[in-house]
Amino acid sequence: MNSVLIIDDDKELCTLMKKCVDKENLSAIIAHGGMEGIRLVDENKSSGSLSLIILDVMMPDINGFQVLKIIRKTSNIPVLMLTAKSDEDDKVSGLRLGADDYLTKPFSINELMARVNSLIRRYTTLNPTTEMDTECMVLKGMVIDKANRIVSVNDIPVELTSKEFDLLSFLSSNKGRVFTKKQIYTQVWKEEYSFDDSNIMSFISKLRKKIEPDPDRPFYILTVRGVGYRFNKEA
Repeated sequence: MNSVLIIDDDKELCTLMKKCVDKENLSAIIAHGGMEGIRLVDENKSSGSLSLIILDVMMPDINGFQVLKIIRKTSNIPVLMLTAKSDEDDKVSGLRLGADDYLTKPFSINELMARVNSLIRRYTTLNPTTEMDTECMVLKGMVIDKANRIVSVNDIPVELTSKEFDLLSFLSSNKGRVFTKKQIYTQVWKEEYSFDDSNIMSFISKLRKKIEPDPDRPFYILTVRGVGYRFNKEA
């Protein structure tokens, strides 16, 4: 059973969210502080059942941005952030740190659960650690044969370097999901982030020149300004 970790110091809200999550045939875990939440992420990592984190921004011990920054060092689990502020700067900060979605308090339970189910569905079906990772992926005008590490665009084979293929495979396996340059580096290079942003941009640029019909107006790999990149979910 997929589980959802709720990290929020508002006990009444946590109880309400837990009831709603449980009704969706999901298992809810509650942490009333940032440090407790970080500990529970580590404890549940090995089971592979944790599919979403609902994370409040304002907490007394350590704020949600700090929690997210720590979580993103070791985990790619989707994070839905909650905030009492409608300030755009708060939302941009969270997205840059690796949040997948944002919800401003007060919110309706229907909207909360719609976002929860959407994020979990996307994560469980497109996560590169699932069986999809070994399949042949057929996209609009592109075929990615992951088993043989072969890519063709409009039936024409495209020669990619090893890392270019890994980068394309990772992004295409997570269609529609926004990744920061740091997230891309840690997932594709499998190392702690120590890369200059310009190098990631250079890799993206080279890959676009090989796979995009018009590299100046990319269709597959899209730029999300101020945040990072995403693979076109319409591809």
